[in-house]
Amino acid sequence: MKNTSQSWPVLDYQKYKSTLATVHLWTQIVGKIRLSNSPWVNHSWHVTLYVSSRGLTTGSIPYSDGIFQLDLDFISHELVISSSDGQREIVLLYPRSVASFYKELLSKLEQMEIEVAIYAAPNEVDPAIPFIKDEVHKSYDAVQMNLLWLALVKIEKVFTRFRAGFTGKVSPIHFFWGAFDMAVTRFSGREAPVHQGGAPNMPDRIMQEAYSHEVSSCGFWPGSEQSPSPAFYSYCYPTPEEFGKQPVQPEEAFYSVEMGEFFLTYEVVQRSGDPEKLLMQFLVSTYKAAAITGNWDKDLECNLSHFER
Repeated sequence: MKNTSQSWPVLDYQKYKSTLATVHLWTQIVGKIRLSNSPWVNHSWHVTLYVSSRGLTTGSIPYSDGIFQLDLDFISHELVISSSDGQREIVLLYPRSVASFYKELLSKLEQMEIEVAIYAAPNEVDPAIPFIKDEVHKSYDAVQMNLLWLALVKIEKVFTRFRAGFTGKVSPIHFFWGAFDMAVTRFSGREAPVHQGGAPNMPDRIMQEAYSHEVSSCGFWPGSEQSPSPAFYSYCYPTPEEFGKQPVQPEEAFYSVEMGEFFLTYEVVQRSGDPEKLLMQFLVSTYKAAAITGNWDKDLECNLSHFER
């Protein structure tokens, strides 16, 4: 078996936690700019960011004179603002407060004559300090942020292949700035019971629309003080009683009754002889747990080998 573990970066939450807290809020500002300038897309797909060849990007955002784009570059460590009329501005990424980042970004957009009006406080975060007042979060370790982004690049490749094995409705592979996680979601095609909501500083109606239909969702989350191990997760909504009792792979994966989700730590994947294969086992087996217990249509799965050389 080919040993590719060294190509997956080692992630240490204790080393990047302060940077994570700051960058999380920077991405909320960037994401809210996309949100405020974009038409609504089901399940809030119009608000997300995407992993790019240099960091995270909004992709194209419409505005009065064309389109513009925001790119968080974790190689050069700068936020690049570019527009279809040829303008380009840069906001440097370094140990600076959320307030400083927010003020400069909005100033640059104003100089480019791009009108932006956002709800200027974070969602899914408690306490929710208004961006313009946040002098608390001001850490940025360029090395650690680059490692975290490199991990997202590796994960994106596996998620892309997993996404391709489904013929039904499936989300893009996107980065949600609310919880700072990357996810891909499959849909059964059936409506779901009304979701109870409950995310901090998030209207219930947003959560209810996001879970308006049955889903099987998997993703990656970089950790928190309460759960400091970066990990992969997989859940379904609604959650059948037998979901958590299904056999999944690899053997290190486990089910949290409290969270109602399967988990696999990033470290287990990174240290394995074949990280991509191990992660794919987790994605496929946990989806099957949802599909079996939720009685999903088997025809929604497809065999990619017929289309591969």
